[in-house]
Amino acid sequence: MKLKFYIPLLLGILFSANVKAQDVAIKTNLLYDATATVNLGVEVGLAPKWTLDISGNINAWNVKEEARWRHWLAQPEARYWFCDRFSRHFIGFHAIGGQYNVGGIENNISFLGSDFSNLSEKRYQGWAVGAGVAYGYAFILGKHWNLELELGVGYAYFNYDIFSCTGCGKRVGAGDHNYFGPTKAAINLVYVF
Repeated sequence: MKLKFYIPLLLGILFSANVKAQDVAIKTNLLYDATATVNLGVEVGLAPKWTLDISGNINAWNVKEEARWRHWLAQPEARYWFCDRFSRHFIGFHAIGGQYNVGGIENNISFLGSDFSNLSEKRYQGWAVGAGVAYGYAFILGKHWNLELELGVGYAYFNYDIFSCTGCGKRVGAGDHNYFGPTKAAINLVYVF
């Protein structure tokens, strides 16, 4: 239902703007591509040094039979460019929202107060929201092609139900988690119109 609201909003922003050279770009995050996560971003020029980047991704399949790595994520970001937009240094202020269903992933990882080893034996299904700040740099590769590197930090709140195994429906608990740390990592291949 939320998706029905955001798609017309995105299309309205894109088509209400006066589209001309270097006002719109589309992109894909190669890091997400490497994890078989389908993703697409659209960036629209708002002012000489400001753009609005809206990216989303979805992973709707299982890694293997006993493991889940399903999620969708939307991440709008306002960007301030220190030079011309779509060129060189920028800072971004992003929001995060999505849903997930993960579990059955063998690991011993504990990172910044988050214990991911719990994903080995249990499945977590829920939603998350957050916000952060990012720094990035766009390399101009050609007339229409750029390569962006971006890293962001911030806060995310997770709310979830816990299941005893990846394939069963037996709920064994619920919880929430507050996360502070990296909230965005991107190596974007960008096509600028």
